[in-house]
Amino acid sequence: MTNFKILRLLDKMRFLFNKMGIDYQVMRLILQIKLTMDERKVPTLFNQSTKKKENAKYGYMKSLWIYTLMGLMLIPFISFGTQFLFQMSIAYSMILFVIMTSMIADFSSVLLDLRDRNILGTKPIAERTINAAKIVHIVIYLSYLTIALMTIPLIVSLFTQGVLFFVIMVVELVFSNILIVVLTALLYIVVLRFFDGEKLKDMINYVQIGLTLAMMVGYQFVARSFEFVNLQVVIELDWWSIFLIPMWFAAPYELLLNGTVNFFTVTMSILAVVMPIASLWLYIQLIPVFERNLQKLLATSKSKKVKTNRVKTFFLGLLCRTNEEKAFYHFASLMMKKERDFKLKVYPSLGFSIVIPFIFIFNTMRDETTNFATSNSYLTIYFSMLLIPTALLMLQYSTNYKGAWVFKAVPLTSFATYKKGVLKAFLVQLYTPLYLIISVIFCLIYGVRVLPDLLIVFAVSCLYSIICHIVSKPSIPFSEPPTQTNESQGWKAIGLLLPLIPFVVVHFILLKAGDLWLYAYLAVLAVSNIVLWKTAFREKVKKA
Repeated sequence: MTNFKILRLLDKMRFLFNKMGIDYQVMRLILQIKLTMDERKVPTLFNQSTKKKENAKYGYMKSLWIYTLMGLMLIPFISFGTQFLFQMSIAYSMILFVIMTSMIADFSSVLLDLRDRNILGTKPIAERTINAAKIVHIVIYLSYLTIALMTIPLIVSLFTQGVLFFVIMVVELVFSNILIVVLTALLYIVVLRFFDGEKLKDMINYVQIGLTLAMMVGYQFVARSFEFVNLQVVIELDWWSIFLIPMWFAAPYELLLNGTVNFFTVTMSILAVVMPIASLWLYIQLIPVFERNLQKLLATSKSKKVKTNRVKTFFLGLLCRTNEEKAFYHFASLMMKKERDFKLKVYPSLGFSIVIPFIFIFNTMRDETTNFATSNSYLTIYFSMLLIPTALLMLQYSTNYKGAWVFKAVPLTSFATYKKGVLKAFLVQLYTPLYLIISVIFCLIYGVRVLPDLLIVFAVSCLYSIICHIVSKPSIPFSEPPTQTNESQGWKAIGLLLPLIPFVVVHFILLKAGDLWLYAYLAVLAVSNIVLWKTAFREKVKKA
């Protein structure tokens, strides 16, 4: 195994671990194994560009350049001006967000690792040594992340703000990392105390989705923040300001560098030191409870009895004409809801599809000459269809792909009903709610005049889904292992956007021609949908 540099650094602090009653040699061996295994793990930020396993080595270390780029955004807040309570509150809001979301997304598997208890716990190894290895493991990776994120801003601040500022920030980063680790662990303790392991797994999954989405759209808001930052701002603090964690870590700068001595700066400065230490003490006391509750991760939720909804049953009868198609519709709906790998890869695109139309509208709103009563900027709703090719390509993959043998065993004469049911489930369960949210907001912004256009967009989306299915020629849904996805899928998804362009161009031209042409276009789209939905699924089953 590799003799990592960080382990050689830890060797110089061997005496500290030995004084705490920790078997350092055993802890070092555990860490060496953990770090070797982590070399093969691909971080959440790279899950969107899924690579083959053999290329995943050193995945985490290779991902650190992203955090370095993000750290550049902190330079204006850290290095310029002396309104420290204002500037550093913003800076620490960004720092805490990035580190904590990364902690939940990429380090949850470390904090919630059951192998320590199941494998090492059965060996003659002290529990204190096992827990120390886990904590040091987390600290190592959070140190890498923090160094990547803050090295350049720290160097710049050393020359622009001085040595004292630099020292304060280094100390504050240590305390903030302690607070983040402990808060995350305490959050897990609370969730595991009142809920089962499935709830926690879902929570982690949604945080991973949120992290990926935040990285895609966050730069839009950061880039615009420089337009309204006023370094001469006057801050008026209220009693509730004491509960804002970023201000805890900003207060010492105001207190020590600007000499602002008042109730708020003194109290929040004390909290910045005391709360991380107190939370660390509380976590140490709760470690036994945490380890016991971790066993819930091995349990699965009890199946709940699904209540019959007559309205849903009625509409499902209209949507799916045969019992086979209804069964496949239900199956696909459950798979999209339960398949965590599918959600991790598709839901960020879903969120991005909601956000991007409003980003363009926001850009339009900045132009004071824009008149929404006559503007055609609502056509940005076409960007919501970015979800369709990504999701349709991912529908063929599943972590439970080995169960697909059943489709070759059952007496199916065609996979048409299966693929049609899956496609309808995607449109109804994922795309339609997204479309309705955007449509309602657009009606509030532009008025009811846009309703015919929104109906056209929905008809185009249904037709476009069929076209993507025909062009991509996917395999049987949920029958391929997710490890077979690669960069070519990304290029394929981009290529599938090309058939959408003619629909947008035609729609824009007909807006100039008049309402009558729009209604005629809607009728053509409706007929085309009926024809394609009946003729697109005709392949036969090939029996083994």
